[in-house]
Amino acid sequence: MNPLLSVVENKLRDLPVRVQLVLPDGAVLGAAEPQVRFAARDKTALAHLAEGAVGVLGQDYVEGRIDIEGGMRDVMAAASAMLPGSPVEAARGGWLTDLVRKVMSVWRHSVERDARQIEFHYDLSDDFYALWLDPRRVYSCAYFREPDMALAQAQEAKLDLICRKLRLSGGERFLDVGAGWGGLLLWAAEHYGVDATGITLSRNQHAHVSRLIEARGLAGRVRMELLDYRGLDESTPYDKIASVGMFEHVGRAQLDGYFAKLRRLLKPGGLIMNHGITAAGVYNAELGNGMGEFIEKYIFPGGELTHVSAVMQSLTNGGLEDLDVENLRPHYARTLWAWSDALEARLPEAARILGGEQGARSLRAYRLYLAGCAMAFEHGWIALHQILAQHPATGRSDELDLPADLAYPWRRDYMYAAPAGKPPRA
Repeated sequence: MNPLLSVVENKLRDLPVRVQLVLPDGAVLGAAEPQVRFAARDKTALAHLAEGAVGVLGQDYVEGRIDIEGGMRDVMAAASAMLPGSPVEAARGGWLTDLVRKVMSVWRHSVERDARQIEFHYDLSDDFYALWLDPRRVYSCAYFREPDMALAQAQEAKLDLICRKLRLSGGERFLDVGAGWGGLLLWAAEHYGVDATGITLSRNQHAHVSRLIEARGLAGRVRMELLDYRGLDESTPYDKIASVGMFEHVGRAQLDGYFAKLRRLLKPGGLIMNHGITAAGVYNAELGNGMGEFIEKYIFPGGELTHVSAVMQSLTNGGLEDLDVENLRPHYARTLWAWSDALEARLPEAARILGGEQGARSLRAYRLYLAGCAMAFEHGWIALHQILAQHPATGRSDELDLPADLAYPWRRDYMYAAPAGKPPRA
């Protein structure tokens, strides 16, 4: 037998699920009754299979060089076992690699490039996202406060958790940076009575949320702006700020400036919640084995991951004080599996919505992206951190409505004790 095929056959034999491989000439290797079937149309896919380069195999699938049949959970069980080692360590670079990444990050994250990158992902199709997101279209990690929560309930629990961590109360000026389809913006306005401003670079999201604001009679105190965070007016600071699922698009080299901008937008003593995906490794901005390249090419061009320790350093450099840090990694694994299951259940509709060959490629990419990210969070290759911080007050009485010591959240229990939709007590 060809040495390459011997390697592939041995690899198939050691997988935790039954896998069959159909070769380009029609020959079959592996299990007779498979849970997962790979049908290779191109010999290069066999080399990628032998190497365990699962991200490159993903590209082969999107581009039609290999077909994949089987449930996504079984596919990911096979994919994780194919890896030659940790994808975190595989992406680890030295100081020179880190320097090159920083230089590239500056170049990649101009206002114009960021707008194009956001449009590439978020303006794919509102109807497509509506197929597998919850009714509020919350496109970020849910919070499964109770083990039997459905996704929609867990997303509302997440929205409320953020509002309680920020101690939102009626009349406060609230800014949602990267407001998506408006889930948090509208929840904060309707349940906590804040005057709310959201920004996005997605034209689809801007139009969708603007319609919701009008339909719900909130036009007097809620607004959605099509705007880059760097263009926000600093003349009238906000009481509270949230940034959810947004700072991954900022770029590692821009993080000091990003947090400094948010501090200038925040009143002294004001609170900020930064909720986003973080790297598991200190020295990697993406996952190895082709996984990072897959995300960059098909899903999030320009996205960069940063370890929470580096995020904290940038937050401090930006003039903010960290108050509380919580890792919701298991919650995001469960969220992503819920999204993946929902998409898998509606594949014909998704194909019709996206349409054409380009749409078919996008659908194949999203199938692997959702399930692959669920696998990555399960294994701890990436994480999700909520970081609560404040613009430190100087203690001068004319800076705050309350004395400085009362503006500071002294206890952690206030985040969890209040009923949903009720402002917490100090």
